[in-house]
Amino acid sequence: MGSFSLHNNTARLAVFLAGGIGIAPFLSMLSHAREEKLHHPIVLFYANRYLEDAAFIDELWKLERANPRFRFVPILTRTAKNYRGWKGETGHLSPEMLLTHVGILRGPIYYIAGPPTMVAAARRTLGEVGVDEDDIRTEEFAGY
Repeated sequence: MGSFSLHNNTARLAVFLAGGIGIAPFLSMLSHAREEKLHHPIVLFYANRYLEDAAFIDELWKLERANPRFRFVPILTRTAKNYRGWKGETGHLSPEMLLTHVGILRGPIYYIAGPPTMVAAARRTLGEVGVDEDDIRTEEFAGY
């Protein structure tokens, strides 16, 4: 609903950057894409401090298994790489992490949702790699 919705051009990759409860609009968009059998390729980066903080993580894994056009990249920002066999990313979103999972960084439409500081940091990261401001959409979730 509203202006934070999936773009129409299915040839362009959608890259979702979620922090904490910022996952809520993306979960809705991913569920809609699955139900409507949309052809958008989508990569979701979902950052949380700890695994225990990651709301809907089991549902996101299920959505990835159900949609071959969707790839899920969980990130733990305050957890060591070897934590309980963790296979996802650790640390903060970086140009290198984006390049590893997205490939060409100019061209996708980027959607960012989360706490204001996370949104600002993700915008800076995208700016560093030359992503056009017109290809970035944001939503902030403050005070939760």
